[in-house]
Amino acid sequence: MLRNMIYSFGSFELDLARVELREDGQPRPIEPQVFALLAFLIEHRERLVSREEIFEKVWDGRFVTDSALSSRVKSARKLLGDDGRQQRFIKTVHGQGFRFAADVRLQRDTAVEAQLVGIEEVDAVAAPVPDSVIAAALRPSIAVLPFHSIGASSRETTIADGLPHELIAELARLRWLFVVARGSSFRLRSDDFDPREVGRLLGVRYCLSGTVEVSGPQLVVTTELVDTRGGDIVWAERYGGLVEDMHAIRGNIRSSILSSLEIQIPLHEATSARLKNSENLDAWSAYHLGLQHIYRFNRRDNSIAAELFGRAVSQDPGFARAHAGLSFVHFQSAFLRQSEDFAADVTLARGHAERGVEIDPLDPFVNFTMGRTYWLEGDLNRSLSWLERSTSLCPNYAQGLYACAWTETMAGSADTARGHLDLAMRLSPLDPLYYAMLSARGFTHIANGEHADGAAWADRGARSPGAHPLIAMIAAAAQSLAGNHELAMKWADDVRERDPSLSREDFFGAFPIQQTAMRSHISSALKKVGFE
Repeated sequence: MLRNMIYSFGSFELDLARVELREDGQPRPIEPQVFALLAFLIEHRERLVSREEIFEKVWDGRFVTDSALSSRVKSARKLLGDDGRQQRFIKTVHGQGFRFAADVRLQRDTAVEAQLVGIEEVDAVAAPVPDSVIAAALRPSIAVLPFHSIGASSRETTIADGLPHELIAELARLRWLFVVARGSSFRLRSDDFDPREVGRLLGVRYCLSGTVEVSGPQLVVTTELVDTRGGDIVWAERYGGLVEDMHAIRGNIRSSILSSLEIQIPLHEATSARLKNSENLDAWSAYHLGLQHIYRFNRRDNSIAAELFGRAVSQDPGFARAHAGLSFVHFQSAFLRQSEDFAADVTLARGHAERGVEIDPLDPFVNFTMGRTYWLEGDLNRSLSWLERSTSLCPNYAQGLYACAWTETMAGSADTARGHLDLAMRLSPLDPLYYAMLSARGFTHIANGEHADGAAWADRGARSPGAHPLIAMIAAAAQSLAGNHELAMKWADDVRERDPSLSREDFFGAFPIQQTAMRSHISSALKKVGFE
């Protein structure tokens, strides 16, 4: 369990609970990995720490070059007013490792610690820095607390513990998120616990809490995600149903919460990153800012995303999701024909995806990007195998389900695809690719010859925020097939206004449809509205 420990040395304080470095009481900007490195060296200050041990603890055993470690040591020394010659704080033993050399004093806030249930006094000097401190400094972290029961009998109160327990198990499958174990978070059962104290005690950036209320036959579950650094509410939701359907709706509530967190936490991380000076962006902040740009599907934002993901990889070569982000960038460039060298973009998209898989083969987003590179080559079978792997790793991964559905439809399995799309839209109604889910739903109807339904869904997709020209092209084809020539021409003109170079060849390059009849019908429809 994390203590509220503060290491003092010279004019500095390293506050583990707040993940903060202070000089003369004033916070200093510090990259997460530099903080984690300092915390690890200070904790083991009585001995020499090898490079291998640092790689294992600070970088979680991922492949990292010696230059990356040297860069973090240099940054730490610069923050402390030290350098490689003086080595007042961090000593280098060439060929062996590092040691923290300054005298260290330890402080604790015992009043805060006493709030924990059943806490026992432990000698603070002997207490090690938990791995959770290091992990929390490197990526977003969350504690899921037991939910509070209101008006529930013993039968219904089981959901107050059972649902959070299931959420912890599922969230732990998200490779980018550090999740505090149930044994620690479930010790905080007070109904009016301050989320900021949860952050201090457990060393997490986010806290998820909730209530389960029973009123007659009605069951209401409310949830709230809070940023523990300031106590701000990031996201909240309310779910309802009948008490007699409790076990049936529990799964739906769990899936909805998981999908919402998958969107809301990265979105909040990106918002926080925007407040930083661009020169001080760490790898994680640069990555999340990049995510804000890749979903806009235009050359300018794609270029900005490439720069941000590249910065993240440069700072942390073992950052799997940053490599996946670069794969996404080059996929988009090839998909929308944003560059003159399609083959080069495909090669780069594949290369970065392969690097991501090599670093972290169990990350759903990494497998998602790998699958889409085969889509670019029209190899739908290999594409689908990777996309299905991404959803098997995280069954609530809405974008993975959506990409599977696209691929299934183009391969001739529209009915299966429709079920995946409906689930994806239910899981992630605010997804940045929701417009594409709507258009893909239209594709499933076109594949089955249901042209009126196909036109309705495709029109919804093309009218949705974020829809790019190829989505409008689908709407043009769908309206043409449905016999709505005027609407078809309207969407065709919209495509030509936004990207005059798009052709039928480009369309089928982006959507390698293998179902012969579907491909033929769409080709004829596009020709009718002027696409050669």
